[in-house]
Amino acid sequence: MILRYFYTIFLFLLSPFLLYSLYKKKDGKPSFGLRWKEHFGFTPTLKSNINPIWIHAVSVGEAIAAIPIIKTLKKQKPEQPILVTTTTSTGAEQIEKLGDLVEHRYMPIDFCFAVRGFLKITKPEKMLIMETELWPNTLHTVSKFGIPISVLNARLSEKSFLGYKKIQPIFNLLGKHLTHVCCQYQDDADRFLALGINREKVHVTGSVKFDVMITQQIQESGVELRKQLGEFRPIWIAASTHKGEDEQILVAHKSLLLTIPTALLILVPRHPERFNSVFELCLQSNVNCIRRTLNQTITADTQVYLADTMGEMLTLIGASDICFMGGSLLGDKVGGHNILEPAALGKPSLIGPSYFNFQEITQQLISNNAAIVSHNATELTDNLMMIFRDAQYKEQLQKNTLSFIQKNKGAVEKTLQQINKI
Repeated sequence: MILRYFYTIFLFLLSPFLLYSLYKKKDGKPSFGLRWKEHFGFTPTLKSNINPIWIHAVSVGEAIAAIPIIKTLKKQKPEQPILVTTTTSTGAEQIEKLGDLVEHRYMPIDFCFAVRGFLKITKPEKMLIMETELWPNTLHTVSKFGIPISVLNARLSEKSFLGYKKIQPIFNLLGKHLTHVCCQYQDDADRFLALGINREKVHVTGSVKFDVMITQQIQESGVELRKQLGEFRPIWIAASTHKGEDEQILVAHKSLLLTIPTALLILVPRHPERFNSVFELCLQSNVNCIRRTLNQTITADTQVYLADTMGEMLTLIGASDICFMGGSLLGDKVGGHNILEPAALGKPSLIGPSYFNFQEITQQLISNNAAIVSHNATELTDNLMMIFRDAQYKEQLQKNTLSFIQKNKGAVEKTLQQINKI
């Protein structure tokens, strides 16, 4: 109680800065509009009178991970209302694509009054948290309302584990309210256990991201985009890149062009507010770059295709031959992003040396000869040339990738088995 009291005071003092960061206008970032009130518990009533299943997905990555769970839940029980909350407007944008399958609200900030207001209006029967978004006052208040709380697709990196270990008394406040912790891997489960979570609550269900739903529509849109970009030219994608990484990507691509002049790079910055600055960087790097949003005609002279849109990653990867996953060429700053989406599409994957956020998945792909590490721009160019020039090698990488994905599917089903026990 005393710890939560001091935590709340600290959060109150910090909240102006957090809210400023959340509401600050950025290019490409959707506006909250009048819906900012939802962050304070002033939530519109839901359409259905049936108690919903509440899924919290803080932002874009978690929202995408939640989609296969949402679709499977609705398939099992079409009449079951599902309420999805996100903290960010970009996360909301992803959920809105599900249409009438769900209702969306913004997550109340971690003050008891805000969470109480939200719960009194929405009356959820259970709370499902995607990955590891744990807030002391939220968990305390939800638990007081008698609502069971499960963490799905949970992951806990070594870095996060050590951080929680330093504040073990606060983590104890979190852990006691959890009904289930469905972990991606045994390493994640071991870390939760080491933090004191009851063994009966911890389960290894796998990563739901292995159950990436590659719909017919996505496949067709990838094929259609490929026709626009050039069916027979070599195309690679640099996905979810960060500041300081785009420069290295462009150096690698310019080197590739010296040997394979018809090569095309699809460049996808991680954050929409960087679209304009990355476009300027491309112009300064003297490459012929066009932006997807401008619907310009792609010619044989186009060298870089800047994907300045959100929510189209599967289509963009589907239109490419090779995927480099960003966030992995910046030392320990980011720690990489998930390479399961290109793997699910059977695309050979390249990644930089820093992938600690997805260490187990990435290492498994590497050991199965389904992913290759490129330590710098020079190695990236060399690996791209090796794959583009050797059709047999490229085909073997594709087979290895699809085989690995097939072996690891089924996390959604295992996760729902735990949820249904509640």
